[in-house]
Amino acid sequence: MIVRVISMIYPRIRELREDNDLSQQFIAHLLNVKQTTYSKYELGRISIPVESLILLAAHYHTSVDYLLGLTDSYDPYPPAKPRF
Repeated sequence: MIVRVISMIYPRIRELREDNDLSQQFIAHLLNVKQTTYSKYELGRISIPVESLILLAAHYHTSVDYLLGLTDSYDPYPPAKPRF
């Protein structure tokens, strides 16, 4: 399962970027990293920090689970209810 998760994230983030006609430079700016760093994320050469996964999921209106390949459902989860 771990191997599947690792192998799914890289094509998913590239596919989402390309489907939205966005450049690597644009997404790199969103994540506050260099374009070369983001390129390495897409190629699977370096791991994507959790904070960046959260930003990507929010930007594409999906879930981190979708990015990781844990679900094939693109729909984001509903917002959490306040706990107080």
